[in-house]
Amino acid sequence: MNKKRLVQTMLTITAFLFLFGCAAKEPVGLPSFSAKQFDASMYQSKVDNFVIILDASSSMEDDCMGNPKFMVAKAIVENMNMTIPELGQTAGLRTFGHADSISENETELFYGMENYNTAALAEKLGMVSKAGGYSPLGSAMTAMGTDLESLSGKTAVIIVSDGLDMEADTAQAKAVKEQYGDAICFYPIQVGVAEEGTAFLSEVADIGGCAGLVNANDLLSADGMAAFVEKVFLQKADAPPAPTPMDSDGDGVLDPDDQCPGTPAGAKVNAVGCWVLDNVLFDFDKDVIKPGAFAQLDAIYEILEKNPAMSVELQGHTDNIGSKKYNMDLSQRRANSVAKYLMDKGIARDRLATTGFGFDKPVALNSTDFGRSLNRRVEIHPY
Repeated sequence: MNKKRLVQTMLTITAFLFLFGCAAKEPVGLPSFSAKQFDASMYQSKVDNFVIILDASSSMEDDCMGNPKFMVAKAIVENMNMTIPELGQTAGLRTFGHADSISENETELFYGMENYNTAALAEKLGMVSKAGGYSPLGSAMTAMGTDLESLSGKTAVIIVSDGLDMEADTAQAKAVKEQYGDAICFYPIQVGVAEEGTAFLSEVADIGGCAGLVNANDLLSADGMAAFVEKVFLQKADAPPAPTPMDSDGDGVLDPDDQCPGTPAGAKVNAVGCWVLDNVLFDFDKDVIKPGAFAQLDAIYEILEKNPAMSVELQGHTDNIGSKKYNMDLSQRRANSVAKYLMDKGIARDRLATTGFGFDKPVALNSTDFGRSLNRRVEIHPY
């Protein structure tokens, strides 16, 4: 054999081992993995339940690109478990095959079905430490269908396998799909690239009707696994509705705009929620209550009478004509006039505080006659 033909032969053998994963050598190791952490407040679970079915049959002991397929399969499940956020799902881990030292059953539910907990699932996965036996995926699918019978909602079934020696097991997959219909989806992940496995697991994916076959190599990176987890398990959470502004005191002015919270029911307020004697608007330079305001003052008396624990501050105001000192005195006299009226009706003086603010707190422009008339007022503030 000449040198050129020898090289071609070696390349052919290498390509065969690469494609079909049967090289007998020490594991080369898997890439390091740092799971993406999804913000649980930004996502909600797309599924109510999920089951991971792990192939622990003897064909998984074969090497694939330098590592035992079983090592790759377990890494996929471990990394997936670290990436899925805990969002109240019900979860399970079911295996099939097994070395006798792990389980003598064709299929075993090592974890679940229970409220998903990352640490608990990882602990149970650690118990599945060696592959062996034949490949009864069909038994695992049938048992998984029973696992789900007491549950409701949508279920994702993740099958991590090489897909070998399972040609007759599509019948059980079809039966489970018929049992649960659109409420169940199959997501096969192939470990290795054997054509037989690709064909079988692609058929299982078609039976599930939700997604195509994925290869394990595409999920070994953190980004690849995060994309898979987001696609299968998650959806963006609905933005919480904006809180409806409240009107705590029921005066018709919402709390963010209410400068005088706590006004009693029935009190007439202005645009900023302050209890204002709109009809007790005084003539220029006067502190005499106009007769037109008597009815409103009588209504205020009734509120105070029905609420004997309530005290109020009567705040007098003026327009800006005249000196500050004079208007301060005038505003105080206006407040005192309202207090006297209420005292004459029977309200105790110690429930009626009076304060004058002069022209420091206008509610309208002082540049017009109308605006100045609105500023000549008395406000009532409960306390």
